[in-house]
Amino acid sequence: MTRFCRWLGCAVGASAIALALPASGQQAPSQPSARDRLIDHLTRLADAQTSARAAQIAAITTPAQARERQVAVRAALADLIRPEHAAGTVRSAVTHTGKGEGYTIEALWYESLPDYRVTADLYRPNGAGPFPAIIVQPGHGVDGKLGDHAIAAQLARAGFVVLSIDIVGEGERLQFHDPEVGASKVGRPTGEHSMAFAQALPAGGHVSRFFLQDAIRGVDYLMSRADVDGGRIGAFGCSGGGTAAAYLAAFDSRIAATAIGCFTNTYDHLLAPGGPGPQDAEQSIPFFLERGLDLPDWIEAVAPRPYAVVSTTSDMFPIAGAREAYAEASRFYGVLGAGDRLTMIEGPGGHGALAPIMPKIVAFFTRWLKNDTTERPFVPEPVGDPARLLVFPDAAPGSTPGGRSLARVIAAVANAVRPAAGGNVGELRQAVRERARISVAPSSEAPEMTLGAAAPREGYTLQPLGFAAAADLRVDGLYARAVGKGSHPTLLLLASNGLQGAANAGGLLDRWAKAGWNVLALEPRGAGGSEELKSALTGDWTLLSLRALLVGKTPLGMRADDALAALNWLARRPEVDRRHLAVHGAGALGPVALHVGVLDARVTQVFSDGAITSFREIAERPISRNAAEVSVPDVLSRYDLPDLMSVLGTRLTLINPVNAVGEPLRLEQRTALPQSVRVITRSARDPIAPPSFSRR
Repeated sequence: MTRFCRWLGCAVGASAIALALPASGQQAPSQPSARDRLIDHLTRLADAQTSARAAQIAAITTPAQARERQVAVRAALADLIRPEHAAGTVRSAVTHTGKGEGYTIEALWYESLPDYRVTADLYRPNGAGPFPAIIVQPGHGVDGKLGDHAIAAQLARAGFVVLSIDIVGEGERLQFHDPEVGASKVGRPTGEHSMAFAQALPAGGHVSRFFLQDAIRGVDYLMSRADVDGGRIGAFGCSGGGTAAAYLAAFDSRIAATAIGCFTNTYDHLLAPGGPGPQDAEQSIPFFLERGLDLPDWIEAVAPRPYAVVSTTSDMFPIAGAREAYAEASRFYGVLGAGDRLTMIEGPGGHGALAPIMPKIVAFFTRWLKNDTTERPFVPEPVGDPARLLVFPDAAPGSTPGGRSLARVIAAVANAVRPAAGGNVGELRQAVRERARISVAPSSEAPEMTLGAAAPREGYTLQPLGFAAAADLRVDGLYARAVGKGSHPTLLLLASNGLQGAANAGGLLDRWAKAGWNVLALEPRGAGGSEELKSALTGDWTLLSLRALLVGKTPLGMRADDALAALNWLARRPEVDRRHLAVHGAGALGPVALHVGVLDARVTQVFSDGAITSFREIAERPISRNAAEVSVPDVLSRYDLPDLMSVLGTRLTLINPVNAVGEPLRLEQRTALPQSVRVITRSARDPIAPPSFSRR
């Protein structure tokens, strides 16, 4: 066996790729999967970006430099998130009231956008106001605001008006409740948020814009009340609620004091091997690290307003990362002469275990909003009958009366996003490169390909190969070279089933190679393995795509880069007939094939098999499947897949095209496709036959 095959971890046999065994006969160590290799590569990119940012932060030594940094950070955050801008009187209504020990409760709703409702409980201390106020946002739990009842009651007894809201996808704001199963069909709240992220991504901005708008309009509501002192408003949340509260404080200067629980950290710690990873959809903003940002920027953007970093020592968010973020932010506050306004509150226990340190959290707010440093013991208060805290106690779960769903809000945003009319192929190619983040150019220098030993098969030879897509990232493939003299038509097969599947007898590679085609099967970046599933519908690329987007990459763009590099190598091979150069992609690789075909005029045929035909459909329907692997941020402002199809024209064959949930296209959807495109239906057991061709 060659040294290359040992490095590749495979040998070419008569019917499939087999694991390599060392000479001793013992099993060779398993090789990292393409997914593991990609994660390592993305982590190194993130390390380089956070290191560059750290150098910039270290160079800040004067108040003027700190304020300049704040302006730049706020501008970058606004550009990435694209906050909503609803203003004016907040439409609201109280549905019923109740009493607690030392406070009253108003169950209410308010609109954060026209016809888009937020359900909330307002806790009002007994006595005469006006009172300072705190907006509280819950973590990722199906109970929503009910889970924060004890905290809200404690703050109310300490003299605060508390607006405790349901974050979308939680509490009374479940978006995908299925009455037959009694739960969300998408999954827990992080699944609902991941689905909303997928829907919002093609139209630009970030799904957190809607979370942020809910909170800002909550502050507007508090400001409208005569019993609230608008100059003394705070923000608090833990976990996902901590994320939302951090965003609110950074964007809304009316927040006079902020405490963030179990969120503050650094991406060096989150993304490190063994770390918890990029977390959830609203917590991971595309291009965040690429733009020179990190999680401490959420604190530093608020300086010099009072801020508390609240962490637990056994949290899944590493306590070392929280301490490091606090240390950096402390220095930043110090440069602004406000070192005493930033504090860190640590407690024992795991994620969200705040009860032991609630007295200190409440004391933080009383110090800065009431000039009172008294620590009050935390008295847990059970929810009791949940109906007393529900805004619509008689409504079925997921059926809050009145108002639009978040999916309808996102669809309306997407409907307003249209690419400029006109433009030529050159402009479309530029848009494709910019939006999908594709960097490899057709006809650029071919990668240095490492070839393994070739094994004979009927009508062709098969050999493993690989090239370096980056200094730290290898891409593997299999090359079937047709026997016979002269040049042969050649297919670049984006191997959706992996290299072992691609090499199976009777498969597409085998059939085309026997028919006289060279076939290069390329393993897609990120193939194999899995990570935590936020939802079975969003798929196992949910977190991996977030890793890529954070550092400025897209899954589609990275895979297109590899395909273009492979084409550059093929086009220089003497056995390749450049008059007949085809690309085939199935499933999530179908859109990759479309992008490659548009960018590379050398490609004479493109086959998209079992793939979606529109990004807009992802943005305009409430549920999609596996969108994280194919979608492109802000793509709809520049182009959609039908635009690529129109350019490809007769070069394109769509095989069994599907909609955004994987169902076959209906007749009216097929007829809406560009007329020049060939659309065919085939059985899964009957792969597309190689086209006929004339040999040189």
